[in-house]
Amino acid sequence: MTTATPTIRFANADDDGGVFLRVTMPARLWWWAVLGACARLTHRISRLSLWTFSWSARRGGSLALRLSGPAAVTAARKAMRTVPAYASLVGQHGPPQAARSPQAWLGQLPVTTKRSYIDRWSLAERCRDGRLPAHGCDLDESAGSTGAPYTWIRSERELEDVHRSLALLSRHLLPADGRPLVVLNAFSMGAWATGTNVAAALRAIAVVKSCGPDIDKVLGTIVLLGGEPTYVVCGYPPFLRILIDAAAERGQDLSGVRMYAFVGGEGMTEGARRRLERTFTRVWSAYGASDLDIGVAAETPVSVWLRQQASERPDLALALFGRTDRLPMVFQYDPCDYHVEAVSTPAGAHELVVTVTRPMLSPRVRYNVGDEGGTIDFQAALAACRYLGLDPGEAERRPFRLPFLFVHGRSDQTVSFMGANLYPEDIAAGIDAHRAADRLGAFCMELAEVDEDDVRPLIHIEAPEALRFGTTAAELVTVIRDHLAAASADYREALVESAQAADIRVRLWETGTGPFASNAARIKHRQVLVTAVAA
Repeated sequence: MTTATPTIRFANADDDGGVFLRVTMPARLWWWAVLGACARLTHRISRLSLWTFSWSARRGGSLALRLSGPAAVTAARKAMRTVPAYASLVGQHGPPQAARSPQAWLGQLPVTTKRSYIDRWSLAERCRDGRLPAHGCDLDESAGSTGAPYTWIRSERELEDVHRSLALLSRHLLPADGRPLVVLNAFSMGAWATGTNVAAALRAIAVVKSCGPDIDKVLGTIVLLGGEPTYVVCGYPPFLRILIDAAAERGQDLSGVRMYAFVGGEGMTEGARRRLERTFTRVWSAYGASDLDIGVAAETPVSVWLRQQASERPDLALALFGRTDRLPMVFQYDPCDYHVEAVSTPAGAHELVVTVTRPMLSPRVRYNVGDEGGTIDFQAALAACRYLGLDPGEAERRPFRLPFLFVHGRSDQTVSFMGANLYPEDIAAGIDAHRAADRLGAFCMELAEVDEDDVRPLIHIEAPEALRFGTTAAELVTVIRDHLAAASADYREALVESAQAADIRVRLWETGTGPFASNAARIKHRQVLVTAVAA
């Protein structure tokens, strides 16, 4: 006898915030505004202390999810009143009409992207009151597809809010054993948001040294301070692997050093996590984007357990994520801060559309950063596990009962490595610079596992005649890398900060073989492969 896998109820299901009133639209908007104010109050109370932060995450997840829609409506209506660019966009699109639920009302607003919103209006027009403040705000950057940087602005108030949330979460994930904490911040520094904000946030709970991705400085600091502190190394996942290997090559024994790791910027396989945790006590990842917000979601013990079970059980992966070909990163997020929708694309995928409900100088309403994924209600996810005979055990003891956010990766045809986005257009331009470019065929790229669960950008290229003319993969690596260094600002920075960023792989194929076998049946060739993630 066979049993059907349970259907997951996605956390952004269309409800009315817990209460449905058969009243006129203005009354509903008033009621949603009250619920939105409750969401902001809940957020503020939860950030008063580590105890209130942990208690609200363990007990208030269901309430926060019901308040999320009304909070997003409140944020959107305020943006329509106070932000010239957003008011113009909604005016061109058409204002929302009466709706029975916050989700239905929000669904009438346009989805915003870099192309549809950021590129069309100036930075000042996208700020409250249409002007840049004279003081009290920070600018940070992220690179675009052409290498030209995008600049983002954040107020002092919202940064303090983000920093407090990151500090409380970090304190919750780290041991409270009385040992001093030393954070070695190996994220890229300068105008990039992640490195500077990690340093500012964790300074509240630890001694911080912002090394950037510099192996000598990280290992040298450990030698200097010895084995008494608990170390927290923050950086991109590939850097941690490089760090461990470098310590082994130098004969520096890290076995007696208590170390944790916070990573971000790109995904990580469970095999890579296992390898890193031979040295680090635990490895935690987080999700965010410079053009959206910093620290949108983070891994927790229960989210890591859920991902690990899904990596071993395709039936669970199918129930949770709707597919088994690629294992997504799995996080938890606070619905009082972020209202998350999974919006269908013409290609049949689902992309994350986020409304930041916290006050922002430059608001994000229904913003699509281009990541494929979705959300799952906490209770529904755990019920699916139990239905399939899986017991959360220790991972579920005093867990955060917040919804899960799963992220498959960018759907905008990029591959992220060492903090740099690699775009098909730049790869194509690099290939075109090769002496045998006219003999080369299609190409595609992926992040592939090499050298025991490590990952590198791998570019597949059809080379029917070039193979016979002596073209080598090494030559193509050189021209592609040189073009990326010339065209992409964040790739240049990655090269400066770590030689590992230069480790791009190329594999040549005969026409119509390997990843190109199905091209004859495709109208548009794939340029980014969806790679299965190993358990």
